[in-house]
Amino acid sequence: MNEMTGGFPAEASLAANFKLLQDVDVRLTVEIGSTQLTLRELLALSESSVIELDRAANELLDVFVNGTLIGRGEVVTVGDRFGVRMTELVSPDKRVSR
Repeated sequence: MNEMTGGFPAEASLAANFKLLQDVDVRLTVEIGSTQLTLRELLALSESSVIELDRAANELLDVFVNGTLIGRGEVVTVGDRFGVRMTELVSPDKRVSR
């Protein structure tokens, strides 16, 4: 017998709740890498400065939703914009917030 929630089977209730949440905005962030600078180095940056990051050029980018790593992907172009092709998804039980 299915667990009942408010007179509805649990699956129907879960589906209805999920449908309510589908239009909630979330922040998707793509991280290409990071580095640590001293304040002196930061203040010395100019328009022609190059900042070396801690990631190799052929490594996948980290994709976060609301600060939680959900997967990795690669840079693609979509017309005149950048995009990310997802190549790996992190299973929900292994997701870590930063």
